[in-house]
Amino acid sequence: MNLTQLRFSRRSIAIAAALFGTVSLAIGAHAALSIRALDAARAVPAEQAPLAAGKAARLALVIGNGHYPDASEPLSQPINDARALTVALRHDGFDVDVVEDATKDDMTRAVARLKSKITRDSVVMLFFGGYGVQAGRESYMIPVDATIWKEKDVRREGVSIESVLDMMKEQGARAKLVVVDASRRNPYERRFRAFSHGLAPINAPDNALILSSATPGKVAYDSSGANSVLVSELLNHLDAKGAGAEAVFNQTRVAISRASEGEQVPSVSSSLLEDVRFGGSENAGS
Repeated sequence: MNLTQLRFSRRSIAIAAALFGTVSLAIGAHAALSIRALDAARAVPAEQAPLAAGKAARLALVIGNGHYPDASEPLSQPINDARALTVALRHDGFDVDVVEDATKDDMTRAVARLKSKITRDSVVMLFFGGYGVQAGRESYMIPVDATIWKEKDVRREGVSIESVLDMMKEQGARAKLVVVDASRRNPYERRFRAFSHGLAPINAPDNALILSSATPGKVAYDSSGANSVLVSELLNHLDAKGAGAEAVFNQTRVAISRASEGEQVPSVSSSLLEDVRFGGSENAGS
């Protein structure tokens, strides 16, 4: 190899090395930019997560049962009530699961769906309109396909309100609201009792609020309106902007008691540790 060829080879090696360095720098810069872009993309959800976590879920299960084969005629109000209340609750930001003329399987599945949605910050509401029966000091929601001839059948065929409340508590729901419009004379109790006893007192777990259409042990007669007296008054008071749930339930109780001259006195039971507001506001802040 002569001197000219040697110089050319060294020059080629130097050029190749320079090109390799330039390409390496470009690849490194691109990789660094990609990493920064990926980190930035990851940072957005991380920064938004506390905001999403801070907004509590508002969940409601609304059940309206009207067509019971064992009744002399259908109940028209529970389904109307379920539909009207669903509209109001959705307006207030609730995720509502509404079920009409629910069988036992329908109710069991609906409760399971509710359970799957509850988080530790959830505000959860249950509404039931239809026939209710007390057995063993518990109140049961009666499905439309129930076959009841004895008191023990109530426990097998019905769905215990207390069991749903217990589920809410076990799932860690922050606040539990229950409205039960089922203190009607029903076609079942006369088969094993001389008269209807209405509903039993519903025990409220921690941070719960319960509104029932009549005092425990009493029955309420249906009005001639499209909606029950309980739901009509409840909807009237839900219209108040930012109304607290406990105030709404108590105002509903007083309004019905006055309108019926004491013939129908709803029951309100509360163990709320914080007020829950309707109208889109989560808690009472005042």
